[in-house]
Amino acid sequence: MLLVLTTMLVMISIAAFSLVANEARLASREEDRQLAFEVAEAGVEYYRWHLAHVPDDFVNDVGQHEYHNAFGELIGYYDITVVPPTAGSTVVTINSTGWSEDRPSLKRTVSVKLGIPSFATYAVVANDFMRFGEGTEVFGPIHSNGGIRFDGVAHNVVSSAKETFKDPDTHQTEDGVYTTQADENAVFLAGKQFPVPSVDFNGITTDLAAMKTKATTGGVYLGPSGADGYHITLKTDGTMDIKKVTALAQCRYRSFFWWFDLSNEIWSIDTEAAFTYQSASSLGVPIPENGIIFAEDDVWVDGQIDGKKLTIVAAEEPLTTGNANIIVNNDLLYTSYDGSDVIGLIAQNDFNIGFYSEDDLRIDAAIIAQKGRIGRPYYPPRTSSAWSPAGCNNYINRQQVTTYGSLATNKRYGFAYTDGTGYTTRNLTFDPELTFGPPPSFPTTGQYTILSWQEL
Repeated sequence: MLLVLTTMLVMISIAAFSLVANEARLASREEDRQLAFEVAEAGVEYYRWHLAHVPDDFVNDVGQHEYHNAFGELIGYYDITVVPPTAGSTVVTINSTGWSEDRPSLKRTVSVKLGIPSFATYAVVANDFMRFGEGTEVFGPIHSNGGIRFDGVAHNVVSSAKETFKDPDTHQTEDGVYTTQADENAVFLAGKQFPVPSVDFNGITTDLAAMKTKATTGGVYLGPSGADGYHITLKTDGTMDIKKVTALAQCRYRSFFWWFDLSNEIWSIDTEAAFTYQSASSLGVPIPENGIIFAEDDVWVDGQIDGKKLTIVAAEEPLTTGNANIIVNNDLLYTSYDGSDVIGLIAQNDFNIGFYSEDDLRIDAAIIAQKGRIGRPYYPPRTSSAWSPAGCNNYINRQQVTTYGSLATNKRYGFAYTDGTGYTTRNLTFDPELTFGPPPSFPTTGQYTILSWQEL
């Protein structure tokens, strides 16, 4: 009996010991597995830190790294691979594989997609007070570093960096975002936010310098024209016509006994003369692979693209003080609206809709006026007899302007005025494809944010 009991006790003890040992092994394995996961995440966080300091560097600091604990002890390794953004995108993929020092065969891999927002993140972003009058309908986020008076219809969030501000039109102190309409809910369909962090317009100068370099090395670079600027017409066959602007149409108005000549204003319509571009015809110039067209002069642009992504820059040296403008008088269009067609327009000073603009104008583009404003200049109403040539006053009032993309303006924007001149209807539609798929080399704002996370 004693022998049987002893044997049973030994067998139970061996089984218990085996169970405990197995549980210990499983616990140790699970601990190493969890550590491998944490080390892999540490690799992702390390590369996020790297990109925060050098946003365009996707080559350095990849590969295998040691991972130490708070006491400086080596406890694991992570191996980083990076998939850079494709052309016209800011989305980067980071893959990090981690393992512990004690169990190198047990590895776990984390894949994270990061995107850095561009200035095209907003339907409208401004560095100044903004007033959106009745008749304005905006699809997409709106932000101003100043205050906002919004009396139209906003289908997305309207935000301001100001908690309160003094409205320059009414001289009254208002909330950062406000409306004069009776039913606020019918104006701000997605709400309003203030104060929020401001958006930096000054850093765009650095981006202009980088784009000039890219234009001279793999894009299209146009030096000072020696005339009034350049006229670029985009075409659906993947080419563009580039012409010098050698004359501006004249239009002037009389006030009492004095005539005010508008012919020297840069928004006037032009007559063009072809010129030689890089020892070839200026007609049918291929849109460059890197999509960068940089002109050291004023630029008129119109036409249509099909399956192309490009950025047109008008900027004069010195870049910090130059005053080049971009003018659109005729439709500028995409063929497809799925993100395959993208146009960026960056004016060092103003982006203007010209005097001789179409009555129903559409502009498909992400637009930046770095130091100036986006809008249509003010043309005062006068009787027909006060204008020369006759019929010139027919362009004072326009019917409808539609923008599809985004607007970034340093100074107060405006396509219409309180006396009824300008465009009666303004439709500002945000292109959501631009948020993380902006035009080539388009200026960014903020830091990389996580778009997706998964364990492979």
